[in-house]
Amino acid sequence: MRFSVFTASTPEWTPAEAVAILAAQGWDGIEWRVTDQQDAAEPGFWAGNRATWPLTGLESHLDDIRATTRQAGLEISGIGGYVQSHDRQDVERMLAATAAVGAPRVRITMPQLGTGHYRELFDAARRDLDWAARRAHEHGVQAVIELHHRTIISSASAAYRMVEGLDPRHVGVIHDSGNLVIEGHEDYLAAFELLGEYLAHVHVKNVAWHPTDERRADGSVVWREDWATLREGQADLETYFAALARVGYDGWVTLEDFSTALALEQRTADNLAFVRAARDRALDALDG
Repeated sequence: MRFSVFTASTPEWTPAEAVAILAAQGWDGIEWRVTDQQDAAEPGFWAGNRATWPLTGLESHLDDIRATTRQAGLEISGIGGYVQSHDRQDVERMLAATAAVGAPRVRITMPQLGTGHYRELFDAARRDLDWAARRAHEHGVQAVIELHHRTIISSASAAYRMVEGLDPRHVGVIHDSGNLVIEGHEDYLAAFELLGEYLAHVHVKNVAWHPTDERRADGSVVWREDWATLREGQADLETYFAALARVGYDGWVTLEDFSTALALEQRTADNLAFVRAARDRALDALDG
């Protein structure tokens, strides 16, 4: 397994700062966030993120993306795009950009729940993904969908149903440990075995649920999820890495830690030590 960081989780750093710091810490790669975002007085994960490349005019930044990454000695593990599957014009642009910068894959986002009847959303997204897979083949890259809460693809079972029958060389699934705490959790090993050759990429972060002071009309407590450190969230990452080792996964593991208990540079360094140790224990147990 090789380890990278998704720049959605490094909002305080410019691209040059991100690659320099991550390379010095010993990371293998970086996953670039690409989207048009709102400005913010202070850099944040979703607005004013300094390590984000804009979708508007993306083609003019491709040389900078490639050079910035390579000069630091890192690889691009993937492109973290936000283009919806039905936006075929921008999906085409993202696939072409992914090939141009030498990245292996790009995320295509699935429809959100509540934007239509589930079956209709699913069927339309499947048609879009079939088209995207064929275009990815032409570009020599892979289009990937992420297990993400409050979308039509929150679980491995739903994702497998979406991609089944498509060419796994050009379409795949991102399994995300943290998102599944919010919605879609299934046994890790079973999920990896189900996805099989479609398990293309892994995102690691953690989440915890907390009771609030709110009460529903029946008096029951309202719970809310929040980002947590890798050690304090509810995802069992020891079991997670053990299951990855069991199925022989040897691809990219990308960290996207949105917790803020630690300062950013300390957070990324600690996360690398954590996941390396988890991987090593999982492989040692497998060999033993």
